[in-house]
Amino acid sequence: MARRRTTMTALAAALVFSLAACGSDSGSDTESGGGGGGGGESAGKVGVILPDTESSVRWENFDRPYLEAAFEEAGVEYDIQNAEGDAQRQATIAEQMITEGATVLAIVNLDSASGAQIQEQAAQEGVSTIDYDRLTLGGSAEYYVSFDNTEVGRLQGAGLQQCLEANGVTQGNIAFLNGSPDDNNATLFSSGAHEVLDPLTQYPQVAEQAVPEWDNQEAATIFEQMYTQNNGNIQGVLAANDGLANSVIQILGRNNAAGANNVTGQDASVEGLQNILAGDQCMTVYKSVRDEANALAELAVALLNGEEGETTGTVTDTEAGREVPSVLLTPVSIFRDNVKDVVDDEFVTAEELCTGDFAAACEELGIS
Repeated sequence: MARRRTTMTALAAALVFSLAACGSDSGSDTESGGGGGGGGESAGKVGVILPDTESSVRWENFDRPYLEAAFEEAGVEYDIQNAEGDAQRQATIAEQMITEGATVLAIVNLDSASGAQIQEQAAQEGVSTIDYDRLTLGGSAEYYVSFDNTEVGRLQGAGLQQCLEANGVTQGNIAFLNGSPDDNNATLFSSGAHEVLDPLTQYPQVAEQAVPEWDNQEAATIFEQMYTQNNGNIQGVLAANDGLANSVIQILGRNNAAGANNVTGQDASVEGLQNILAGDQCMTVYKSVRDEANALAELAVALLNGEEGETTGTVTDTEAGREVPSVLLTPVSIFRDNVKDVVDDEFVTAEELCTGDFAAACEELGIS
């Protein structure tokens, strides 16, 4: 697909940065965010609102530091805050950012309706908006930055099939534990997974439910009900991310079935990777947050400079009836034999991954 380009000159080099491993410190300031800039090379200010600290560790542990580094390297003044799962709080933060001079606003919406309202208000104030990671249906963002989320689901579906077959399960029941029903990404993940798994009649789909707000505790309750209703006769679980996968693994453990099931995930979190090393989770999907943060920074700087950003294509907003110029990055399947790739990419460190009982598995796989 044709790529639209902008004359970014020195910016392209400036945004190529290497952030050493973020670690698992989630003590970032989610109230006031970060502000700064390495020299004010672009006029204006970028505001970024992350969604929460509960659905995934990625937002504070990875997105925030990568975004900070990208904006610092680009010489852009910025403010990054976290909505803490509260749509009203997100709207209030957006209003404050605009009042304090943000001319570009990037949001990870908590739901499309509230996200669209934020974007409408921003447009009225002459502020450009970017959808980060999640598309706001019915919104008005100039750009969308994410991964090919249908492909994420395809990788999960294919991964579950691969794990079932590798473990000798030629016939067996599978269940779907999907992400939040008001998250468009979750819809795309499920769609991609069904595309792969629906034709596989040897794996009947005996249960499927979305988990509101990606709540891991609620996910455990939902899966326990699935497991009970099917008398434990579930051989595979399409869990939409590593947090949900861990909830499934906890319930399986209580039923002395941990390791006997095939569970997918997403995000390549330390917890998810350790579950893979332990044999309790069969795969996850790795998405380079560093690449996603760089892509957002490039588009934000283009908007600050009144230029047209570089995109890889468009995504259809079915509610607004428009094509949104987008940067869609490529996700990667991670199984036990390529966990090392995530460490080599500096997304997690060997020190935090290879603790305690996981040290032997790391040594076996050459992770150090």
